[in-house]
Amino acid sequence: MPKRILIVRLSAVGDTILNLPIACALRRHLPDAEIGWVVGRGASGLLEGHPCVDQVFILGSGATRSPRSFLSFVRGLRDWRPDVVIDAQGLTKSSILGWLSGARQRIGLAKSEFEGRELSAWINNTIVKPHTTHVIDRGLELLRPLGIDTSEIEYRLPRSPKLREQVAAQAAELGWQSPGAIINVGAGWESKIWPNERYAAIARHLADNWNLRSCIAWGGPKEKAAAEEVVAMSEGAAILAPSTKLPELAEWIRHARLFIGSDTGPMHLACALGIPTIGLIGPMPVERVGPRGPGQIAIQRLTLPESQRHRRKTECGPMLSIEVAGVARACDSLLPAIQQQGMAA
Repeated sequence: MPKRILIVRLSAVGDTILNLPIACALRRHLPDAEIGWVVGRGASGLLEGHPCVDQVFILGSGATRSPRSFLSFVRGLRDWRPDVVIDAQGLTKSSILGWLSGARQRIGLAKSEFEGRELSAWINNTIVKPHTTHVIDRGLELLRPLGIDTSEIEYRLPRSPKLREQVAAQAAELGWQSPGAIINVGAGWESKIWPNERYAAIARHLADNWNLRSCIAWGGPKEKAAAEEVVAMSEGAAILAPSTKLPELAEWIRHARLFIGSDTGPMHLACALGIPTIGLIGPMPVERVGPRGPGQIAIQRLTLPESQRHRRKTECGPMLSIEVAGVARACDSLLPAIQQQGMAA
């Protein structure tokens, strides 16, 4: 049995969340193994303090600015002496990092549209041909060469009592005392952004029909401007969330009865926390990235044909095809049970 297992998933908060079940499954099935993770700076807050990750290797921009810095980073990987690497990203850079770590077994997915890309299928030496579609399931399939055959999905996101108190105090100060909805307006790709006026219409729908006030989440100056516009158009139905890092955003989401947003990190975070979620899925296949747990609804009207998926970061048609009425109906289908649970609590 391997003593040290290194997961490589460098970028994208959403994909890091979707790969957390890999670490949890390793902890369940190989409790004596040490688990490390190579991650970019942006998603590192999800892994630091996680009960299933013993060592976090952060590949920030500083580590790639000079050969000396990069060699120092690689030396840290080699000094940790992993036996096995799980390349959950499937790119040249992730597979090279696995190779440079010195691990003798490097597991990756076979070449396909989304995984095993570039040179990774040549650099990794244990190739898994997946039988499933969703990112979560494909990640778990990477464990088959280690004798782990599981479909159990766990995230085990840690919680800080200090942050819980801090967010509760902020929410009360902003007038968001009773649990409401979190609406996340931003996304990493233009093609995943839903128009501000439509989010504002949903906030008004929730206030008028369900007496739920929405809190508009954002990240970075551009998203903040969009969130402020949604609040202004909501006619008092929404407030602006404060600036948050990932652990703080997780606490805000835990305070919500409902989360609404596109296929991006905060949406996947809400799903991982078990919050009722309405995911607006644009250019990516819904069967690959959509929310799938109890009380979680994926909405997708159009998707890009395979021949056009090279435009998936810029083609906004699929996202714009999602109408306010459809999202409102999804809210109305979830909220009776949510409200009932709230009264029971």
